[in-house]
Amino acid sequence: MPAPLLNDRDIEFLLYELFDVESMTSRPRYADHSRETFDASLQTAKTVAEKVFLPFRQKADNNQPTFDGKKVHMIPEIKPAIDAVIEAGLACSSADYDRGGMQLPAIVSSAAGAYLSAAGGVALGYTGLTNANANLIEAHGTPEQIEKWVLPMREGRFAGTMAMTEPSAGSGLADLTTTAVKDDDGNYRITGNKIFISGGDHELNENIVHLVLARVKGAPKGVKGISLFIVPKFLVSEDGSLGERNEVALAGLFHKMGGRAQTSTALNFGEQDGAIGYLVGEENKGLAYMFHMMNEARVMVGSAAAFTATAGYQYSLDYAKERPQGRLLSEKDPNSPPVNIIEHPDVRRMLLTQKAYAEGAFALCMYGSQLTDDEHTAETEEARKAAHTLLDFLTPIIKSWPSEYGPKANYLAIQVLGGHGYINEHPVEMFYRDNRLNPIHEGTTGVQSHDLLGRKVPMNNFAGYNACIREMEKTIEIAKQSSELSGYASELADAIGTLKKTTDTVLAATQSMNIDAAFSNSVKYLDMFGHVVIAWMWLKQGIVADNALENQPHEADVQFYKGKLQALQYFFRIELPEIYHWSKIISELDTTNYDMQAEWF
Repeated sequence: MPAPLLNDRDIEFLLYELFDVESMTSRPRYADHSRETFDASLQTAKTVAEKVFLPFRQKADNNQPTFDGKKVHMIPEIKPAIDAVIEAGLACSSADYDRGGMQLPAIVSSAAGAYLSAAGGVALGYTGLTNANANLIEAHGTPEQIEKWVLPMREGRFAGTMAMTEPSAGSGLADLTTTAVKDDDGNYRITGNKIFISGGDHELNENIVHLVLARVKGAPKGVKGISLFIVPKFLVSEDGSLGERNEVALAGLFHKMGGRAQTSTALNFGEQDGAIGYLVGEENKGLAYMFHMMNEARVMVGSAAAFTATAGYQYSLDYAKERPQGRLLSEKDPNSPPVNIIEHPDVRRMLLTQKAYAEGAFALCMYGSQLTDDEHTAETEEARKAAHTLLDFLTPIIKSWPSEYGPKANYLAIQVLGGHGYINEHPVEMFYRDNRLNPIHEGTTGVQSHDLLGRKVPMNNFAGYNACIREMEKTIEIAKQSSELSGYASELADAIGTLKKTTDTVLAATQSMNIDAAFSNSVKYLDMFGHVVIAWMWLKQGIVADNALENQPHEADVQFYKGKLQALQYFFRIELPEIYHWSKIISELDTTNYDMQAEWF
């Protein structure tokens, strides 16, 4: 019997016990829904994942897309699989009814996507990026642009991408050189080169809608002079039919260590007269608009990392329960039968570490999705603004912590399988390769650390930072009421106190020393904040588990809840104490990294 993709019971726990998704049906947007409709969407996603994606998962990994100079070629199974996602309504399941969606809460949509991601990996990027592209145009485009571009994307006829990175600029968007010149008809001619564009060319859809960052001729230098344009692969006539090919040319494909089902492309815009582009919003405000999609993509990356970590954990757990090998040290009889490797203490250590990382990250990503729902559908304007503030603050952590610790979990999954772990007859080595891309996707960990410490913490007079602290302190107060959890509550309170002092110290240092030196340990700060937030997620899960055990559940649930509490104990005893070492490095303003000279390497 194959290993389960995910733990159905854990998803049920997250949705209905931890985050109380059923309560969202009282909101007008979700009034047509119930637990039954939520469960139906989850079951549909699981069925598509198992029956459509899983059978060719290894084939997609072994056969990357190719380019013959004219056309992209990929294994034939990918298109019907993507079509199945679209036909099932899962490509844009949280979108409005009248735009082809199911109006599911984002958290339910994300949980459904977890099954697809566990089976299909980055192949789901084709639909995920399309949905994010449509969301951006829906938020910032004109009614005409929504009609022309969003509706076909919601229907699955068009795909969507984001085109930002350039060969010479990389993550330094202030230095992008792609240009836009306004035509007499009010549209623009786009000229430039973009690289690492996921899903930038393929034959899966009728058309591809690129959202392209470019600088209008005469615009200010730096990020303040960036505009955003819709640049389609094919032009579209007034009646919605496809017109001639736009000047968007595929220059070549990149082939990554993982994530091989999705094309990664180099695109040339405007090799002759310039590609026709349509301005989104106002000139010179493009980066602000693009952050709408970038932030969604960052949460998407963190979620994919969490899902991949969880898939690896489930596979290695199943393997450990079934694989007999060796005997315990306490067994002296060589004639005794081998035990299943889950009986070995070090294997249990590796599985418990995976559980703490994967399920902690999963909970954080589900929390981020719930904040997305609250941002748009909470009952009061005040509550919606509060959700927006908290989500905006947490985004670099949601992106980076799962993408850093997810691969660590997958590394341990390989180790659990031993020699079977690094051969491709088992998927755990593929999970590791796939997941290793996520610390780089949508901004490296270093970029996220600067965003957190340099922008998100002090932004709006520390509004998001203080909101996050308050939410954690609310959980601490609840946990203090439990004799089983009060100790953990105190430990988290101490950790928050250290986090506050560290934050004050490093920000004060920017007033008296070079900011590059002061921020040279910003990644350690991000790790530190991330660990505190994951400890918070585990304490929230512990409260639910502790309360449930008091109600004398059936035996299977007793085992489930005890597993949650043991993972909580692991994270607080083994992982959380690391923040004190990181705090020491940051607070002492250690400049070892900064002081190293290029000539010394």
